[in-house]
Amino acid sequence: MDRAPATLSYDGYSAADLADACRAPRVELLQETTSTLDVAHELAAAGAPAGTLVVADTQTAGRGRLGREWVSRAGDGVWCTVIERPSDAAALEVLSLRVGIRVSAALDALAKERVRLKWPNDLMLATGKLGGILIESRLTGNAVAWVAIGVGVNVRVPPVKGAAGFPDGVQRMDVLQAVVRAIRAAAERTGPLSTLESAQWTNRDVLHHRRITSPAVGIVRGIDVTGALIVHTEHGTELHRAGTIALAEDT
Repeated sequence: MDRAPATLSYDGYSAADLADACRAPRVELLQETTSTLDVAHELAAAGAPAGTLVVADTQTAGRGRLGREWVSRAGDGVWCTVIERPSDAAALEVLSLRVGIRVSAALDALAKERVRLKWPNDLMLATGKLGGILIESRLTGNAVAWVAIGVGVNVRVPPVKGAAGFPDGVQRMDVLQAVVRAIRAAAERTGPLSTLESAQWTNRDVLHHRRITSPAVGIVRGIDVTGALIVHTEHGTELHRAGTIALAEDT
């Protein structure tokens, strides 16, 4: 990884400034890296504490679910990963959804509209995809040693079909601070999703009551407390914990 020189700043903010603003015990500030997730795993393996933040100006190999490429050009968005060391298995199962609920709420004011959620890990605006969440864990024996919670958010609209960004004037630092604090708050929660959290997801769910053809053919009815997608099919209600969404209107 290309570690930052002592003089590197993030839109005028030093690593120490970022640590203070984001309430992070440690910040690894990078000019360029393959992916902040890769760096986070290296740091966690070397003993970095929970809450350690990795942030880069640009990523050359940013990634999303299923190995998809994530375009993360210099200055155009917030590309970051937070290391956490959770111990509650039930919370780990829903962590991506819980992060989505918290991050979307934290970004509403900056977006000047309600940030919506698309199962399992997309942040959406009316004009398209604003960002995504990718969580990777590493094991020691049968126990989770750490999780790397990666979030990529477009501040400016990238040259990608279906992408969205924030209104003019929104600063990366404000987005970063909102995202990191939301991640940390989500990671502190234990257990499956609460009734309130399920309702919060439903209120932001772009798929609710819509017909899909993948991972099942039917009507989406929200998520359950374990984060599974609820789909009403002609054969009854099905729960899906993995898969890629395909809307019937797009097929």
